[in-house]
Amino acid sequence: MQILILEDEVKAARELQRMIVEIIPEAEIVACLFSVKSAIEWFQKNQEPTLIFSDIQLADGLCFDIFKKVSVKTPIIFCTAFNQYAINAFEANSIDYLLKPIDEEQLKKSINKFRAIKDYFSESQVYYQKIERVLEELSQSHKTTFLVHQQDKIIPIKTEEISFIYSTEGDTKFYTLQNKIFQTSHTLDALEKQLSNKLFYRANRQFIIHRNSISVVHQYLGRKLLVKLKSDTPENIIISKTKASEFLKWFEV
Repeated sequence: MQILILEDEVKAARELQRMIVEIIPEAEIVACLFSVKSAIEWFQKNQEPTLIFSDIQLADGLCFDIFKKVSVKTPIIFCTAFNQYAINAFEANSIDYLLKPIDEEQLKKSINKFRAIKDYFSESQVYYQKIERVLEELSQSHKTTFLVHQQDKIIPIKTEEISFIYSTEGDTKFYTLQNKIFQTSHTLDALEKQLSNKLFYRANRQFIIHRNSISVVHQYLGRKLLVKLKSDTPENIIISKTKASEFLKWFEV
Protein backbone atom coordinates (compact mmCIF):
# COMPACT_ATOMS: atom_id res chain seq x y z
CA MET A 1 0.00 0.00 0.00
CA GLN A 2 1.48 3.32 -1.09
CA ILE A 3 0.41 6.25 1.07
CA LEU A 4 0.80 9.98 0.50
CA ILE A 5 0.59 12.42 3.44
CA LEU A 6 -0.35 16.07 2.90
CA GLU A 7 0.34 17.91 6.17
CA ASP A 8 2.07 21.23 6.86
CA GLU A 9 2.79 20.58 10.54
CA VAL A 10 6.03 18.59 10.76
CA LYS A 11 5.25 17.09 14.17
CA ALA A 12 1.75 16.02 13.09
CA ALA A 13 3.09 14.49 9.87
CA ARG A 14 5.72 12.48 11.73
CA GLU A 15 3.20 11.24 14.28
CA LEU A 16 0.72 10.24 11.57
CA GLN A 17 3.48 8.45 9.66
CA ARG A 18 4.52 6.56 12.81
CA MET A 19 0.95 5.40 13.50
CA ILE A 20 0.36 4.36 9.89
CA VAL A 21 3.52 2.22 9.82
CA GLU A 22 2.54 0.59 13.12
CA ILE A 23 -0.94 -0.27 11.82
CA ILE A 24 0.21 -1.24 8.29
CA PRO A 25 3.83 -2.49 8.50
CA GLU A 26 3.87 -3.13 4.76
CA ALA A 27 2.83 0.45 3.96
CA GLU A 28 5.18 2.65 1.96
CA ILE A 29 4.96 6.38 2.71
CA VAL A 30 5.80 7.71 -0.74
CA ALA A 31 5.96 11.36 0.35
CA CYS A 32 5.04 13.84 3.09
CA LEU A 33 4.18 17.15 1.44
CA PHE A 34 3.46 20.44 3.20
CA SER A 35 2.06 22.72 0.50
CA VAL A 36 -0.42 22.93 -2.35
CA LYS A 37 2.39 23.80 -4.76
CA SER A 38 4.57 20.81 -3.83
CA ALA A 39 1.57 18.46 -3.99
CA ILE A 40 0.57 19.62 -7.48
CA GLU A 41 4.16 19.15 -8.68
CA TRP A 42 4.29 15.68 -7.09
CA PHE A 43 1.05 14.52 -8.74
CA GLN A 44 2.26 15.78 -12.12
CA LYS A 45 5.43 13.66 -11.88
CA ASN A 46 4.29 10.52 -10.02
CA GLN A 47 1.67 7.78 -10.23
CA GLU A 48 -1.20 8.12 -7.78
CA PRO A 49 -0.78 6.32 -4.44
CA THR A 50 -3.18 3.80 -2.96
CA LEU A 51 -4.45 6.17 -0.26
CA ILE A 52 -4.05 9.85 0.69
CA PHE A 53 -4.17 11.40 4.16
CA SER A 54 -4.72 15.14 3.75
CA ASP A 55 -4.93 18.07 6.11
CA ILE A 56 -7.42 20.68 4.90
CA GLN A 57 -5.23 23.73 5.56
CA LEU A 58 -1.75 23.46 4.06
CA ALA A 59 1.14 25.91 4.20
CA ASP A 60 0.06 27.93 1.17
CA GLY A 61 -3.68 27.32 0.95
CA LEU A 62 -6.47 24.76 1.16
CA CYS A 63 -5.95 21.22 -0.11
CA PHE A 64 -9.00 21.73 -2.38
CA ASP A 65 -6.76 23.86 -4.60
CA ILE A 66 -4.72 20.74 -5.40
CA PHE A 67 -7.72 18.84 -6.71
CA LYS A 68 -8.78 21.79 -8.84
CA LYS A 69 -5.42 21.71 -10.63
CA VAL A 70 -4.85 17.97 -10.99
CA SER A 71 -7.23 15.04 -11.40
CA VAL A 72 -6.91 12.80 -8.33
CA LYS A 73 -8.91 9.57 -8.17
CA THR A 74 -7.24 8.15 -5.08
CA PRO A 75 -9.42 7.78 -1.95
CA ILE A 76 -8.73 10.52 0.61
CA ILE A 77 -8.99 10.44 4.39
CA PHE A 78 -9.12 14.04 5.56
CA CYS A 79 -7.50 15.24 8.78
CA THR A 80 -9.56 18.19 9.94
CA ALA A 81 -10.23 20.67 12.70
CA PHE A 82 -13.31 22.00 10.87
CA ASN A 83 -16.69 22.37 12.49
CA GLN A 84 -19.65 19.99 12.72
CA TYR A 85 -21.19 21.28 9.50
CA ALA A 86 -18.15 20.07 7.57
CA ILE A 87 -18.14 16.74 9.39
CA ASN A 88 -21.77 16.18 8.43
CA ALA A 89 -20.76 16.67 4.81
CA PHE A 90 -18.17 13.93 5.15
CA GLU A 91 -20.68 11.55 6.72
CA ALA A 92 -23.37 12.22 4.13
CA ASN A 93 -20.97 11.47 1.30
CA SER A 94 -19.30 8.37 2.76
CA ILE A 95 -15.82 9.88 2.90
CA ASP A 96 -13.91 9.28 6.10
CA TYR A 97 -12.29 11.95 8.25
CA LEU A 98 -10.08 12.18 11.33
CA LEU A 99 -10.34 14.96 13.88
CA LYS A 100 -7.12 16.45 15.17
CA PRO A 101 -5.34 15.50 17.34
CA ILE A 102 -5.53 12.14 15.59
CA ASP A 103 -6.35 9.14 17.77
CA GLU A 104 -4.63 5.88 16.82
CA GLU A 105 -7.80 3.80 17.26
CA GLN A 106 -9.76 6.12 14.98
CA LEU A 107 -6.93 5.95 12.44
CA LYS A 108 -7.11 2.16 12.54
CA LYS A 109 -10.87 2.25 11.95
CA SER A 110 -10.43 4.56 8.95
CA ILE A 111 -7.83 2.28 7.41
CA ASN A 112 -10.03 -0.78 7.98
CA LYS A 113 -12.94 1.05 6.39
CA PHE A 114 -10.81 1.81 3.36
CA ARG A 115 -9.70 -1.81 3.07
CA ALA A 116 -13.30 -3.00 3.26
CA ILE A 117 -14.54 -0.81 0.40
CA LYS A 118 -11.44 -0.07 -1.69
CA ASP A 119 -12.84 -1.96 -4.69
CA TYR A 120 -15.77 0.46 -4.68
CA PHE A 121 -13.31 3.35 -4.81
CA SER A 122 -11.43 1.92 -7.78
CA GLU A 123 -14.52 1.48 -9.96
CA SER A 124 -17.17 3.95 -8.91
CA GLN A 125 -17.53 7.27 -10.70
CA VAL A 126 -20.13 8.17 -8.07
CA TYR A 127 -17.36 8.28 -5.47
CA TYR A 128 -15.44 10.95 -7.35
CA GLN A 129 -18.60 12.99 -7.82
CA LYS A 130 -19.12 12.82 -4.05
CA ILE A 131 -15.56 14.03 -3.46
CA GLU A 132 -16.22 17.04 -5.65
CA ARG A 133 -19.40 17.88 -3.72
CA VAL A 134 -17.68 17.56 -0.37
CA LEU A 135 -14.74 19.71 -1.47
CA GLU A 136 -17.15 22.36 -2.65
CA GLU A 137 -19.01 22.32 0.66
CA LEU A 138 -15.85 22.35 2.76
CA SER A 139 -14.28 25.18 0.83
CA GLN A 140 -17.25 27.30 1.94
CA SER A 141 -17.15 26.05 5.53
CA HIS A 142 -15.73 28.22 8.29
CA LYS A 143 -16.49 29.33 11.82
CA THR A 144 -19.09 32.07 12.26
CA THR A 145 -19.12 32.14 16.08
CA PHE A 146 -16.60 31.52 18.86
CA LEU A 147 -17.54 30.92 22.48
CA VAL A 148 -15.42 32.68 25.10
CA HIS A 149 -15.51 32.22 28.87
CA GLN A 150 -15.65 35.31 31.04
CA GLN A 151 -15.90 34.52 34.76
CA ASP A 152 -19.10 32.44 35.01
CA LYS A 153 -20.42 33.50 31.61
CA ILE A 154 -20.10 31.92 28.16
CA ILE A 155 -20.25 34.66 25.54
CA PRO A 156 -20.73 34.12 21.79
CA ILE A 157 -18.45 36.24 19.58
CA LYS A 158 -19.56 36.56 15.97
CA THR A 159 -16.63 36.53 13.54
CA GLU A 160 -18.18 39.51 11.77
CA GLU A 161 -17.70 41.47 15.01
CA ILE A 162 -13.96 40.73 15.21
CA SER A 163 -11.63 43.56 14.24
CA PHE A 164 -8.42 41.63 14.82
CA ILE A 165 -6.93 38.81 16.87
CA TYR A 166 -3.70 39.42 18.75
CA SER A 167 -1.36 36.90 20.33
CA THR A 168 1.76 37.40 22.41
CA GLU A 169 3.63 34.95 24.63
CA GLY A 170 0.87 32.38 24.23
CA ASP A 171 -1.85 34.83 25.25
CA THR A 172 -4.48 35.21 22.50
CA LYS A 173 -7.32 37.74 22.48
CA PHE A 174 -10.23 38.80 20.26
CA TYR A 175 -10.55 42.57 19.73
CA THR A 176 -14.02 43.50 18.51
CA LEU A 177 -15.30 46.40 16.45
CA GLN A 178 -16.99 47.63 19.65
CA ASN A 179 -13.54 47.90 21.30
CA LYS A 180 -14.18 44.93 23.57
CA ILE A 181 -11.44 42.41 24.38
CA PHE A 182 -12.01 38.70 25.02
CA GLN A 183 -9.50 36.07 26.04
CA THR A 184 -9.50 32.79 24.10
CA SER A 185 -7.78 29.46 24.67
CA HIS A 186 -7.32 28.97 20.90
CA THR A 187 -3.91 29.53 19.36
CA LEU A 188 -3.48 31.85 16.42
CA ASP A 189 -2.60 28.85 14.22
CA ALA A 190 -5.84 27.07 15.17
CA LEU A 191 -7.95 30.21 14.63
CA GLU A 192 -6.41 30.83 11.20
CA LYS A 193 -7.64 27.41 10.03
CA GLN A 194 -11.18 28.03 11.27
CA LEU A 195 -11.70 31.51 9.83
CA SER A 196 -12.70 32.50 6.32
CA ASN A 197 -9.54 33.31 4.37
CA LYS A 198 -11.57 35.73 2.28
CA LEU A 199 -12.34 37.88 5.32
CA PHE A 200 -9.33 37.27 7.58
CA TYR A 201 -5.61 37.47 6.89
CA ARG A 202 -2.70 36.17 8.97
CA ALA A 203 -0.52 39.25 8.93
CA ASN A 204 2.33 37.84 11.03
CA ARG A 205 2.98 35.79 14.17
CA GLN A 206 0.99 38.22 16.33
CA PHE A 207 -2.00 39.29 14.22
CA ILE A 208 -4.97 37.99 12.25
CA ILE A 209 -6.86 40.95 10.80
CA HIS A 210 -10.35 41.38 9.37
CA ARG A 211 -10.56 42.88 5.89
CA ASN A 212 -13.25 45.39 6.89
CA SER A 213 -11.13 46.69 9.78
CA ILE A 214 -8.32 47.92 7.57
CA SER A 215 -8.12 51.71 7.32
CA VAL A 216 -4.98 52.26 5.26
CA VAL A 217 -1.82 50.43 4.15
CA HIS A 218 1.52 52.25 4.09
CA GLN A 219 4.75 51.37 2.31
CA TYR A 220 7.28 50.55 5.02
CA LEU A 221 11.02 49.96 5.40
CA GLY A 222 12.60 47.35 3.15
CA ARG A 223 9.52 46.82 0.96
CA LYS A 224 7.44 45.83 3.97
CA LEU A 225 3.90 47.09 4.58
CA LEU A 226 2.45 48.85 7.61
CA VAL A 227 -1.26 48.12 8.08
CA LYS A 228 -3.38 50.57 10.04
CA LEU A 229 -6.75 49.45 11.35
CA LYS A 230 -9.78 51.54 12.24
CA SER A 231 -9.20 50.70 15.91
CA ASP A 232 -6.03 50.93 18.01
CA THR A 233 -3.72 47.90 18.11
CA PRO A 234 -1.24 46.86 20.85
CA GLU A 235 1.64 47.22 18.38
CA ASN A 236 2.20 48.04 14.72
CA ILE A 237 1.00 45.46 12.18
CA ILE A 238 3.89 44.79 9.81
CA ILE A 239 3.59 42.62 6.70
CA SER A 240 6.97 41.20 5.69
CA LYS A 241 8.33 41.83 2.20
CA THR A 242 7.91 38.13 1.35
CA LYS A 243 4.17 38.34 2.13
CA ALA A 244 3.55 41.88 0.86
CA SER A 245 2.53 40.87 -2.67
CA GLU A 246 0.27 38.08 -1.39
CA PHE A 247 -1.39 40.46 1.06
CA LEU A 248 -2.10 43.09 -1.59
CA LYS A 249 -3.64 40.48 -3.89
CA TRP A 250 -5.85 39.31 -1.01
CA PHE A 251 -6.80 42.88 -0.10
CA GLU A 252 -7.85 43.93 -3.59
CA VAL A 253 -10.15 40.93 -4.26
